[in-house]
Amino acid sequence: MALPLTHAEYEEYSGRTRWIVLSAVMIGTLLQVIDSSIVNVSIPQMMGNLGVSLDEIGWVSTSYIIANVIVLPLTGWLSSTFGRKRYLATSIVIFTIASFFCGISTSLNMLIFFRIIQGAGGAALLSTAQATMMEIFPPAQLGMIQAIYGMGVMVGPTVGPTLGGWITDNYSWPWIFFINLPVGILATILVTLFLHDSKHKRVAAGVDFVGIGLLAMGLGAMQIVLEKGNREGWFGSNMIASLALTSVVGLVTFVLWELHTPHPAVNLRVLKDRAFSAGTVFATVLGFGLYGGTFVLPIFLQDIRGYTAQQTGLIMLPGALATAVVMPIVGRMVSHFSARNLVAIGAITFGVAMFMLSGITMDTGPGNMLWPLILRGAAMGFLFVPLTLATLIGLRGRDIAEGTGLYNLSRQIGGSFGIACLSTYLGHRTAAHRADLVNNINVYSVPAMERLHGFQAYFQSLGSPLAVARQQALTLIDRTVQGQAAILGFEDVFRMSAIIMIVAIPLLLFFKKGRSIPGSKPDTTSE
Repeated sequence: MALPLTHAEYEEYSGRTRWIVLSAVMIGTLLQVIDSSIVNVSIPQMMGNLGVSLDEIGWVSTSYIIANVIVLPLTGWLSSTFGRKRYLATSIVIFTIASFFCGISTSLNMLIFFRIIQGAGGAALLSTAQATMMEIFPPAQLGMIQAIYGMGVMVGPTVGPTLGGWITDNYSWPWIFFINLPVGILATILVTLFLHDSKHKRVAAGVDFVGIGLLAMGLGAMQIVLEKGNREGWFGSNMIASLALTSVVGLVTFVLWELHTPHPAVNLRVLKDRAFSAGTVFATVLGFGLYGGTFVLPIFLQDIRGYTAQQTGLIMLPGALATAVVMPIVGRMVSHFSARNLVAIGAITFGVAMFMLSGITMDTGPGNMLWPLILRGAAMGFLFVPLTLATLIGLRGRDIAEGTGLYNLSRQIGGSFGIACLSTYLGHRTAAHRADLVNNINVYSVPAMERLHGFQAYFQSLGSPLAVARQQALTLIDRTVQGQAAILGFEDVFRMSAIIMIVAIPLLLFFKKGRSIPGSKPDTTSE
């Protein structure tokens, strides 16, 4: 695959300057990714301090994600309109200032407002940062650079809850925001001093207010549906049904408008590139597996096995470390092996890991989950780097920034769909398994009656009257049934995650056979 070099922007930077810029944008990326999940473990303390319910405090997470998702596809337009350096530095400043005000919030409304600002500022820390690295590093280093960037994107969702739990346990919830301040200031200084504006800054030709409005309406409504749908009973709720309709109308109208307006806020024409289109779809599947799995595993560990948030983070840490170890290796491999072969290896390995996790029981502990989680982490390393390069490497000039925004949006939306779908599927499968198990517990079941009489005798030996002992025995059996039904539900969810990733493998046929980036020798396998 030939790399489309329409300019040599990387020649404007010395090797030292490139790495300084990389450090700055990586700091911003880590802040953005960690902040999307770090607040989840602090929610109980926030509820107590602010005096709000669980439904109300949920908007602290939802508002951040909604703002982030809406701005992500606009980052290419914002970067090329206002200048990459100014936009990225301003976004870091906005994110940092919003973090401070989140920490000093005295009411829920104040906290939600500044979480929206924080999410809007954080979009550039993810998308513009990645596009910047694609432009300022020479082709031979892109594999390793995307590996370093990927470590932040992939490890962040795992580290966030662990870090948040530690801060909350040892300090208080405002400090999960205050820790952003010195880091944000440092990143702002480095970007301001060392980053140049891209040569592809566009001449301002008016603002596509209609497109931006339709985008906000469509994505905002969709994100609320995904965040709140399961709790509200999906389309049994008038609110969810209305928001779903709003989302469909908004997004369809947005697409039609952007394809016909001469100066679109989001350049959807980049989707004409076959590899880019396939890559964004596969990135949606990747987000489904990454964020959906990160959501389901802590539920199992905390609700079923009874681990704390900090213990859960430590159990999941080996998987994150596996990702961090494998990514640099894959970063070097992309110059020598076909991108789609590497992604296929990652997808198959991910499927194997999830099938291994589908064998969990009530007695499954950290030791039993170690190797499946390590395999899953290694799979993420194989998926992220070659997929990113194979998707974005065919874009030219300003399309790089605009395509990067859409690519990251697809991964974020995949994560939202993953959390919504897997949580709903878990509830449905748990209820179905409970119904099956309950049908087998009756007076004609010898094992069930033996268990009931055994529990009843035990409680009687503790001094409970016969009637009370029988009720206690029935309650204990009910808890046992519910626990076993939940285990079977989790097994189904892990199998479903594996199947979805493996079924997506044929999308890789849309990528060319050649390497992601050019090597020192001619690639005789290219199409």
